[in-house]
Amino acid sequence: MDPVSPVIPPAASPSVTNTILAASPDVNTVNNSPSTSEPPKKKQRRNKPTLSCEECVERKTKCDRGRPHCLACIKRQTECVYAQVANILEETTRSVANARRMTKPPKRKGPVTPGQTNGFEAPRQAPDPNTRSASRGSSSSSKGLLSNVPYSHPTASNVFGIGSEHPFANYWTCQGGLPETISVLPEKVQADILLERYFECVDPVYPMIHRQTFYADYEQFWSLPQPEKDRVDGAMVALIFAMLAMGTQFVTTTLPKERQQTAEFYVSASHQSLRMSSYLNKASIRSVQAMVLITYFLINDNHASDGWAFAGILIRQAYAMGLHRDPNIVSPNASIFEKQIRRKLWQAVLLQDTFLTVLLSLPPSATHTDVNVEDLIDDSSSIAHSSPMDTAYIRGCWTLANLVQETICSPRSLDLPICSTVRQKHKLVADFRAVYRSLPDIFRSWDAESISTLAQSNKRIVRQTLFLTSNFHHNMMLLHSSASPEVPVNVRGALEAAHDAIQAFFILYALFESEAKIWWVFNHRAFLEALCIGEMLCEQAKDEAGQEALGKDPIFTRAKADIVKMIDIMQKMSEGEHGSEVAKTRVAVLTNYI
Repeated sequence: MDPVSPVIPPAASPSVTNTILAASPDVNTVNNSPSTSEPPKKKQRRNKPTLSCEECVERKTKCDRGRPHCLACIKRQTECVYAQVANILEETTRSVANARRMTKPPKRKGPVTPGQTNGFEAPRQAPDPNTRSASRGSSSSSKGLLSNVPYSHPTASNVFGIGSEHPFANYWTCQGGLPETISVLPEKVQADILLERYFECVDPVYPMIHRQTFYADYEQFWSLPQPEKDRVDGAMVALIFAMLAMGTQFVTTTLPKERQQTAEFYVSASHQSLRMSSYLNKASIRSVQAMVLITYFLINDNHASDGWAFAGILIRQAYAMGLHRDPNIVSPNASIFEKQIRRKLWQAVLLQDTFLTVLLSLPPSATHTDVNVEDLIDDSSSIAHSSPMDTAYIRGCWTLANLVQETICSPRSLDLPICSTVRQKHKLVADFRAVYRSLPDIFRSWDAESISTLAQSNKRIVRQTLFLTSNFHHNMMLLHSSASPEVPVNVRGALEAAHDAIQAFFILYALFESEAKIWWVFNHRAFLEALCIGEMLCEQAKDEAGQEALGKDPIFTRAKADIVKMIDIMQKMSEGEHGSEVAKTRVAVLTNYI
């Protein structure tokens, strides 16, 4: 087990240092003084401010320094009050995550040995184009596994091993145009059901569409006579089809194969509608919203390669629209509502880009922005069916993404260590914890029993809680498992974070089993967490002391149980006529660790 490194205090500023030196007696004068009768003065200790809440200081208990209430006070049901200096320091630390991000990775300080770059992931290598993707070696099957599907054309290398066909099946004629896609819309009753499923399952996790405005446009569309329908904005039709496609993915009343075919048909209609609106040279709020959903659909539909490529076009369109700019600067005359929509949409683009690049170890693209998280206002009182926690959830995801993008995504994309010095790691851990402390109590102070109870009355907040928890602890796991010549792997920290992250997936599966099977990002994060745990256990078992600890230390016992449970879930997902091939391969990979 790695020793806990001491916390290194920040260096004093030059002005403070000069003041201290000026006020101190001359060292040489004191040493040369003939009078030595006076005892040496006791060294004055640094006046370190108290950052814990007053109640925890009084009780001498551990305080996580959460705002507005720490977890200890929440459990005790006591008033949580912080000193003024503690609040000032907390706001200063938290502002780091909202600052503009750099666009270049940290410099290498020395050679990094393989296996020490990104923690449990080995350096990425270009695949051999003459080798079938199913047999590219251990790196494709255990380090960044997405799939293990063989292909009949080995000369072209598949980007991630997923998706061997064009994702948008061609059902369309040359002369059909937009009226042709509109003609294949389902009956309004069926469309209403699918949209309701979308707002139940997808909107809580990605709340970027203003529900009232959308339904107003949607109802108006259906009320139009057919000739006028055929002349509506193609981006609006594309958005409707994209929402129908995602809603179909989460339907539970049809067989998986039928559900997949219907959903793929709708997403093809969405893409065709975008084509008919010339989306490559025209961008709008609706078209970008549709593209965000199409990207998530492709990823859920086992087309990660296509989703990644399509997201590149999406980000260029978002930049072209100026979504990355502060609306107060680029659209000063826009209404408050329009500015709010632009901020939410940029947040959705940024979030998608950041957390997809984390999973794929690729460079982030949505890097240049001056949109401020704090400018997002709470509009729950004006939106029907909206949760008052939506704004807090969006801010939390946004702030976390800003921090992750520069500190995790950038170095991992170049196989660099996340932290090159112990001081840097302490600082980064503190920054992540500050973001977590800034989340509302309901997103932090929960356990399996309480969240199961909450799911009976407020499924929306439960979905948001599990998504935030999974994202945060997954990145903490990456931080603790990363190593450099000066910073060893923090085994216990990585296992703790991996457990908290994978536990979110286990609870999601227990509460919303059908949804857990669909969300690729949840599945793949959990798989990578199980891989990290397995690597840690294998490393621990290399010597006798480590083997003894594996049998006695509860953290290792729990870690092994996490892998066993993940295998059990993947096994269930792979069974049956319509079982997942990806889940089946993941079972084979994880079984090697136990």
